[in-house]
Amino acid sequence: MSRYKDAQCRVCRREGCKLFLKGDRCYTDKCSISRRNYAPGDHGQKRAKLSEYGTQLREKQKTKAYYGVGERQFRKYFEMASNKKGVTGENLLQILESRLDNVVYRLGYGVSRAEARQMVNHGQFEVNGKKVNIPSYLIKVGDVITVREIKKDNSTIKANAEANEKRPVPAWLEKDSKKISGKVIRLAAREDIEIPIEEHLIVELYSK
Repeated sequence: MSRYKDAQCRVCRREGCKLFLKGDRCYTDKCSISRRNYAPGDHGQKRAKLSEYGTQLREKQKTKAYYGVGERQFRKYFEMASNKKGVTGENLLQILESRLDNVVYRLGYGVSRAEARQMVNHGQFEVNGKKVNIPSYLIKVGDVITVREIKKDNSTIKANAEANEKRPVPAWLEKDSKKISGKVIRLAAREDIEIPIEEHLIVELYSK
């Protein structure tokens, strides 16, 4: 899957909101949105009014960037959401929140989703006692995510766990700081997702 490899801060500026792609930097005055809250490029300060299609497209691009997902996989998730009972847009966000790399980030073991994705890729976590190195693995209610025993002395994981000790954990997750683990007590609900996403625009875009 192709992945955006340019400066992450440009993505936030393009979308006009913080997507928390750079970890701790996003919470400081160095954040690009705080310093230059306009789109990158020579004409960035002259934002053109978007058409209906443009507005829908930007919402989709923003959501893809937030979760670090490519177009093909994002469309697959949309099809899964459409086939589930309930509201399609909310189903889509719930599926995205259920990705293992997102759960590792939500538990505070990665400073960003990109770092959490790399950690999962390197086989540093296990689900229900089995090593899982697929970032897109979808967790289920009752799943227990833990740092593998041989990785518990990893300096990055320990530093992140300590630094994020007081960071709120979403209500749908339960964190055990001593065991460096977490449990899924329910799937994420719409109110658990704080980023301002208008998912109905994505549904409208794909429904055309």
